[in-house]
Amino acid sequence: MKKQLYLIFSFLIISCSNVDDVDVIENGDLFSNQARVVGYYSTGSFSLNDKIQYCKVTHLNIAFANPQTDGTMVLPGNSGDLLKNVMDTARSQNPNIKIYISIAGGWLSNEVANTWKNFLASPQDRPILIEKIVSYVLDNGFDGVDVDLEWQYVTTGYSDFVIELRDALKAQSKGITAAYPGENRYSLITDEALNALDFINLMVYDYTGPWNPSPGQHSSYNHAKQSINFWKNKAGINPSKLTLGVPFYGYDFQNSTTVKSFIYGSMVDSDVSNSDKDNVGNKYYNGRPTIANKVKLASQNLSGIMIWRLGADSFSEYSLLETIHKTYTDLGVETTNLCGN
Repeated sequence: MKKQLYLIFSFLIISCSNVDDVDVIENGDLFSNQARVVGYYSTGSFSLNDKIQYCKVTHLNIAFANPQTDGTMVLPGNSGDLLKNVMDTARSQNPNIKIYISIAGGWLSNEVANTWKNFLASPQDRPILIEKIVSYVLDNGFDGVDVDLEWQYVTTGYSDFVIELRDALKAQSKGITAAYPGENRYSLITDEALNALDFINLMVYDYTGPWNPSPGQHSSYNHAKQSINFWKNKAGINPSKLTLGVPFYGYDFQNSTTVKSFIYGSMVDSDVSNSDKDNVGNKYYNGRPTIANKVKLASQNLSGIMIWRLGADSFSEYSLLETIHKTYTDLGVETTNLCGN
């Protein structure tokens, strides 16, 4: 989900649009009195299972599963052994939660990337992969699939794959979503493929990072406005199908060549006052006020909020997930209808 150094061409994320030209609603009526809160949960954070407040999330995306050369889907390492415990815990706290398996991810090894590329390009082999994905969903009790092929991994056959996967999932009453950049529609995505998705998670972050070691905000409020403008007004996607992505991480611009990522929780651990800031020196991230303002913006323009990633939060009174939950509740917007919402 979160891009790394390999995305040296990430300048494509940056839109040439001027903030002044953005056509979004601010301080207006609610788009809806109900909203999704989508939380990505990486397998590397499964040890935090007892700290995640699933009662504040409507959709949980487990990240990431990828195919072996025969199409069999697997989670990294031994995380598959812990998956059932995570899903059981989530559903015990929130019986209505929808749990999706997110496939692919922002970084793939050459072997896995080639496996995806070969399957997607072949009309004869795509059904094999799709059958394996659907079997994985059914065997593990998932509610759907989130497609997170990004940038160079969106290759020939991508749109056909999405459409065919949608058909196979719908036959089992399962959902399908995808994650796309804040301001870029990949050229290989057709209108039919976009229409096949139940909704789209907008990755409105990584506007700067290790590939551009110039200190600055990688996910500002204005970036959120620009992304809404792009997808709602320029790409013409119905806002009921869009969720606004927010980061629970940031970037530390240490010098002219070194940029390292860090999690929001670490900023709170070092000083609780950091929870209400967006940068400390050359460390840039989103604090509680900015997250709350983005929730308000989303409440007026789109159908929800997406989080990358739940395990990076502060599991304290300074939690960003709690900020999202409380802001929606204060606005009169129902999310989970749990934990005081």
